[in-house]
Amino acid sequence: MRLVGEEGEQLGVVSLREALALAQERHLDLVEVSPTARPPVCRLMDYGKYKYEQAKKERESRKKQKVVSVKELKIRPNIEEHDFEVKVRSAHRFLEDGDKVKCTMMFRGREIVHAGLGQETLAKLADLVKDVGVIERPPRVEGRSMIMILAPKKGV
Repeated sequence: MRLVGEEGEQLGVVSLREALALAQERHLDLVEVSPTARPPVCRLMDYGKYKYEQAKKERESRKKQKVVSVKELKIRPNIEEHDFEVKVRSAHRFLEDGDKVKCTMMFRGREIVHAGLGQETLAKLADLVKDVGVIERPPRVEGRSMIMILAPKKGV
């Protein structure tokens, strides 16, 4: 087998017995790095320390990940102007924070007949937040509601 030292230096091609003796002498573990290579490549290392370093790197990478949550805004087709402005400000804030926004237009009774009015309202909301968000899923009727999903822009 080809043997690699602790620091990555080549120790040459040695037998398994010699490699194990060398590992025991240096108080290290013999770890097979590439079993498919000809000859197989093994490395001398402290395996416990190696596992610890790998776990530490994984924890660091997990810290850097941003969890995207979905915030929901519920509105009605005949929403008042001020209430609509409040919803727009909320959507703007959610998108700036890097969260997705699920805009739900809820219809009651026969309001579903005026789905065009709901679509206009959702389009107006999307237009007012277009500087920080993009439409990920256009408005679609699902049961008694119309749902649109906005995602934050990449550069924001």
